[in-house]
Amino acid sequence: MLERLSHLFVRTLREDPADAEVASHKWLVRAGYIRRQAPGIFAWLPLGLRVRKKIEDIIHEEMRAAGAQQVHFPALLPREPYEATGRWSEYGDNIFRLQDRKGADYLLAPTHEEVFTLTVKDLYSSYKDLPLVIYQIQDKYRDEARPRAGLLRGREFSMKDAYSFDVSDEGLDASYQSQRDAYERIFRRLGLEYVIVRADAGAMGGSKSEEFLHPIAVGEDTFVRNDAGYAANVEAYRTPPVEAVSLDGLPEAVIHDSPNTPTIETLVALANDSVPRDDRPWNAGDTLKNVVLALVDQEGNRELVVVGIPGDREVDMKRAEAWFGPRAVEPATEEDFERHPALVKGYIGPWSPEGPVLGADTSSGVSYFLDPRVADGTQWVTGANIPEKHVFYLVAGRDFQSDGVADIAEVRDGDEAPDGSGPIQTARGMEIGHVFQLGRKYAEALGLKVLDENGSLVTVTMGSYGIGVTRIMAIIAEGHHDEKGLIWPSTVSPYDVHVIQTGKDELVAELSEKLAEELSQAGMDVLFDDRPKVSPGVKFADAEVIGVPQIVIVGRGAQDGKAELWNRESGERTEIALTDVASALRS
Repeated sequence: MLERLSHLFVRTLREDPADAEVASHKWLVRAGYIRRQAPGIFAWLPLGLRVRKKIEDIIHEEMRAAGAQQVHFPALLPREPYEATGRWSEYGDNIFRLQDRKGADYLLAPTHEEVFTLTVKDLYSSYKDLPLVIYQIQDKYRDEARPRAGLLRGREFSMKDAYSFDVSDEGLDASYQSQRDAYERIFRRLGLEYVIVRADAGAMGGSKSEEFLHPIAVGEDTFVRNDAGYAANVEAYRTPPVEAVSLDGLPEAVIHDSPNTPTIETLVALANDSVPRDDRPWNAGDTLKNVVLALVDQEGNRELVVVGIPGDREVDMKRAEAWFGPRAVEPATEEDFERHPALVKGYIGPWSPEGPVLGADTSSGVSYFLDPRVADGTQWVTGANIPEKHVFYLVAGRDFQSDGVADIAEVRDGDEAPDGSGPIQTARGMEIGHVFQLGRKYAEALGLKVLDENGSLVTVTMGSYGIGVTRIMAIIAEGHHDEKGLIWPSTVSPYDVHVIQTGKDELVAELSEKLAEELSQAGMDVLFDDRPKVSPGVKFADAEVIGVPQIVIVGRGAQDGKAELWNRESGERTEIALTDVASALRS
């Protein structure tokens, strides 16, 4: 296929877009692949569609190889299926809701589990019809509060979502593994490094969830891993619990004055100055920080909870949202404290001289949760629920109890893996794929049953498998550029070769035209810069920003049967006979 740049709908830009935060956003706009329409929403131009199709073609091939069949569902869907599964409300403000002229509720689909399930229910009724895997590549919509980074976090994005349907759990295991294997093949073919991590299922539900994360500095996800093979995102990481300590012989709790201690650092300094220990200095890890959070449901109702964590840790809000979901999690406000006068701001603790203060069964009525490190028998310095006073040697399990565990503190390098395989390291990454064992959640909610081999109705078990198509394109661009523009891998490049005609000589024009035609007839996708009255410098700059990895320059040397082969990645330019260009490019 031969594409003439003189007719191609593209304009490259010399200046960075004002809202570009990351390299992929900058170069995809500057090179004429996409154009911004609104925050998080982009138009796709011919160059962008060609790269996108290359990615989709690889996905289609591997989905077919894994036995999946392609379907296509609408993006505009009715409320009722999502109401049946509870996700109409669970998604909160993250979905676009709208009404038709008759007042019926619709949404722009964030995912399609419900309609896949209902379609299979409508068409299949016997175990003989299963197993089944069907998939689509379709646009999804989420009302991101802060769309950012171009295609990496948008409100409209393209996703490949596949769904498996099986009679038994063993069948689901086989379908899940088949899709998981296909994902590995897809990402290898795309040249993407990936780490498979344990993940939190969130609003999707289900018994097993794994993410494919691409390690990248601009990634919005933090994940942990170690050399022994453990890997998880921070939401799914579980802190190993601390063993309980005997309560025998522990010192009694004692209250001390602690004026002017608004921070953990000032409290530790006062403790070491006024209440020194015999064995070692006090440190932040000896203090119990009681963090007040508001859990907010879809209707805006707020429930306060307090979580006690070691003072040398901070709350990770993403972990908190995963733990307490589907309700949103916010820091408590001044109004929240006014409604709960038992919480003495700055000096909150689970205990007072009169007895327990925090917990669902106490007079405060505020549920109290503890970090897994706060085991029975551990001793703490924490607020005494009296202004300017803290209590020392407060013992968990003796002086205070909790309503349960909340594992929401930040995860750090050197923390232990929950499987005992050793210390972990944290890294940044971007999700490129996600696989779920949904189990029977959606089938039960929507009544998807089939007759088994004994003639009994059984509920179908499902899996869900997603790949972010447009996000992958941005991630590839993020990792394949230099200071002059994009440098696409050959697997997804919009063209195989970019032929540049330079100079005004008619023979050069004739020979460059002939070469471009020959390369096209040889089965290559050719971008031919045949633009008249455009200087070689402008053509070279456009070639650099567009990023086709192999460039052929036809100039003065054409009269002697020569051209230049320009490797965009290495920058190397090599003189080559015009008759050898096709074979050199193929090799």
